[in-house]
Amino acid sequence: MINRRCSRSACAEPAVATLTFAYADSTAVLGPLALRAEPGCYDLCRVHSRGLSVPRGWEVIRLPGDLNSPRASADDLMALADAVRRVGLGDAPPEPVQPAVTRRKGHLAVLADPQDD
Repeated sequence: MINRRCSRSACAEPAVATLTFAYADSTAVLGPLALRAEPGCYDLCRVHSRGLSVPRGWEVIRLPGDLNSPRASADDLMALADAVRRVGLGDAPPEPVQPAVTRRKGHLAVLADPQDD
């Protein structure tokens, strides 16, 4: 079990979500707790993740996940989200992928679920 606390000052609640930012696209990405703590990412408790607000003009992308459990998820979606965090931080080269893009904002894109085809 992961024993990380919320990054908000004076909050001692267990973290259940990880927040990352794409500053160039004015976008915040909130997803289930990352597999490990990373610089530039913020772990948030349930209350702070649900009450998240961003500056005017910014977009929030909320990835699906269980905000009731302070455990990192190891399923494929979370492994992908963790890989995206690593690429964003410059830790790993991106792998070429040709998914169906349903919507785009800057260098971020919303991808179609292959199960819906």
